[in-house]
Amino acid sequence: MNFFKKLFSSRPDPADKKYYTFHVKCRRCGEIIEGRVDLEHNLSEEYEDESRFFYCRKVLMGDGQNRCYQQIEVGLKFDANRKLLERRIEAGGDFVDE
Repeated sequence: MNFFKKLFSSRPDPADKKYYTFHVKCRRCGEIIEGRVDLEHNLSEEYEDESRFFYCRKVLMGDGQNRCYQQIEVGLKFDANRKLLERRIEAGGDFVDE
């Protein structure tokens, strides 16, 4: 019975995956877009001054209902324990707390 519950469950088990979720607001149309980073698979390992960190770059775009296809480029830097160190937006939007 537990097998079927896991098979047909719509939500992933929080113990299975760890995600970092963030929200950005498009500067052109004002749409709020959710971004998500899989901390197990989306990070690239990098080294700087003998310290190890992880980096992820995401390019987000809204659903197009406002006829806005602005791309928002986000860069995220994590420490070795996958805690957020730095976040920045290269172009197209701003971070919002939701």
